[in-house]
Amino acid sequence: MTSQIAKVLLSLDTEAVSSLKEGLNFKKNGEDGKCYIIYKSNDGLKACKNQCRHQGGLFIKDIEDLNGSVVKCTKHNWKLNVSTMKYVNPPDSFLQDELEVEMTNDGGIQLVELSPIDPWLADPREPLELQEGEVKVTYLTHACMELQLGQKRFMFDPWLKGPAFARGWWLLHEPPADSLDRLCAADLIYISHMHSDHLSFPTLKVLSERRPDAPIYVGDTSRPVFWYLEQSQVKLTNINIVPFGVWQNIDQHLRFMILMDGVHPEMDTCIIVEYKGHMILNTVDCTRPNGGRLPQNVDLMMSDFAGGASGFPMTFYGGKYSDSWKAEFIKNERKKLLNYKALLVKSLQPRIYCPFAGYFVEAHPSDRYIKDTNVKNSAEGLNALINKTAPDIKTWTPKPGAVLDLGLALRDPANRLTTHQALSVEAITNPPAHAKIYKDSWDFDLYVDELNSAINSEIFKHQSWIQFYYNWAGFQNYNLVVRVIETDDNFEPRTDGCDYLVDFLDLSFPTKRPDREHSYVEIKNRIGVMRYLVLHGRLWDDLYIGFQNRISRDPDIYHHKFWNHFQIELPVHKPDWDQFLQQVPPIQEPDTPQDEPEEVSRCTVA
Repeated sequence: MTSQIAKVLLSLDTEAVSSLKEGLNFKKNGEDGKCYIIYKSNDGLKACKNQCRHQGGLFIKDIEDLNGSVVKCTKHNWKLNVSTMKYVNPPDSFLQDELEVEMTNDGGIQLVELSPIDPWLADPREPLELQEGEVKVTYLTHACMELQLGQKRFMFDPWLKGPAFARGWWLLHEPPADSLDRLCAADLIYISHMHSDHLSFPTLKVLSERRPDAPIYVGDTSRPVFWYLEQSQVKLTNINIVPFGVWQNIDQHLRFMILMDGVHPEMDTCIIVEYKGHMILNTVDCTRPNGGRLPQNVDLMMSDFAGGASGFPMTFYGGKYSDSWKAEFIKNERKKLLNYKALLVKSLQPRIYCPFAGYFVEAHPSDRYIKDTNVKNSAEGLNALINKTAPDIKTWTPKPGAVLDLGLALRDPANRLTTHQALSVEAITNPPAHAKIYKDSWDFDLYVDELNSAINSEIFKHQSWIQFYYNWAGFQNYNLVVRVIETDDNFEPRTDGCDYLVDFLDLSFPTKRPDREHSYVEIKNRIGVMRYLVLHGRLWDDLYIGFQNRISRDPDIYHHKFWNHFQIELPVHKPDWDQFLQQVPPIQEPDTPQDEPEEVSRCTVA
């Protein structure tokens, strides 16, 4: 049974309580500066942190709300009804975590958070002095780090070759030439989640051919990390599913613990590695790692930094989505992310901080618009901000093949452990001067041709594949009509592509938009990517995060329930296309051309 502790976040005396007005009240803790929202009504008081569950933005009062109970997030305009703790925009999304409101003996109140004891405090170990060369951290590329911990080598998230998210992301940095050899020789491999910049099919295919029994560790997420690789050419036989918040002892000095993300617990994880009492925290891509509870004063912290890992707003068109609007939005978002990451690092006070997991580029020539538009934060920029706001924290901006000697980095010239110094020159080994840092070729044709090979699959010769696929997907009872148009690389409709409507209210396939009031989304998908993911039952992240579509919507609102289903909740097993082909009648060429529907012209399902 998990122990619980009560943590008082904010105390208000009698006078402060009596001054609370009906409706929304914003209160700040004068000691730590954290903000809270208190909602007062005839039913009593409700309270929560002033932090959006989506991506941690601050709330302000929604001036469009006449009832005085809704707040709006300053990051993405998500709206929360504090009286119910439900998000009203987008609907059917998260519930806000509610705080306990406890009355004190003198008539005041306390906002209290009940939470489990921090699991990393179980069986604490005093840090032992590290010898030179005993702990080395080598950056390879993107989110891939190799940790040498005594005699063990621990590899994180190996994306070392090929693209991610279908054909949308490509490696920015050239991995060291021996990276795949290092991977195949690793004693432990941690894969944080199923996104393909962490769970890389081309990379793991090499591993499965050379060392199929390599020990791989993943968190016990509800969405299996290896779900779509199980039916592929990647045959790995030593995948270990690890419970959250429990130390995994490897040897006398080495252990690790996997933690879940507070926003996406079904898929995202992060990790703490401890060696001789020294902790390394890797939050990877978690939006709110471990619900915001993380160890302080770790020896090394790593996290993402760049932003730009979303199709919004780069792939949207029509309405307000002009290039100038996108540029201004992206500029503001990147600045907010930079400040948030710097604030998080400052609050946790790691002795050394390293930004990573953001070194990707939209390199394919057909994605030049995305590359030019999707401006990202730089690791140097984040580290500069941390150096300014938290000068006691050392920062490291690595290059491929660069090595951090943790033992040397934690010592001052007198050989004492300290935090008040810059990283010494001796602690960092940079790659040779002639080493290639940035990639300039990516084997585009090899991987794009593999995707496009799905276009002429037998199933797509039968119009009924559309109905079969969406019935398999299983999303319905939602008042949304989606038009899907298969296109070429320039998002122009292909004559051999499909153009169809799906009404998700009753999962029907009309030839025209229904007369009732409904939300409408139009999605143009590159045909090769769309058909590849349909064929293999892949998640729509390959389309959306991979920038492989263009989207317009009316009204201009985010349909969380729809996107969450197609990005996270599709069935684990791919569609049974063999069964489909057994059911469909033989293809017959029509004797005369058929009249096309007025609005939707190709591959229409009646």
